[in-house]
Amino acid sequence: MLQHFQYKPLYKDERIPGWAFSFYFSGKRIEGSYQQDGTIVWTSGKPDREHENALKKQVHDLMLFHVYDQQR
Repeated sequence: MLQHFQYKPLYKDERIPGWAFSFYFSGKRIEGSYQQDGTIVWTSGKPDREHENALKKQVHDLMLFHVYDQQR
């Protein structure tokens, strides 16, 4: 399970979609970017193949909740 999930806009103009995120998984800091279409790009500490798909799903779910659901 990922811990200490954080995100922030990639651009100063928050109307432009794209977010940077970070979290810890198994004691390792992992960073990436999340694009409007749901694409995830790992920028630091890419997870191993065994856990990558599960972590992508968790990041996607968290971004949907924090970014999209909170705007309603």
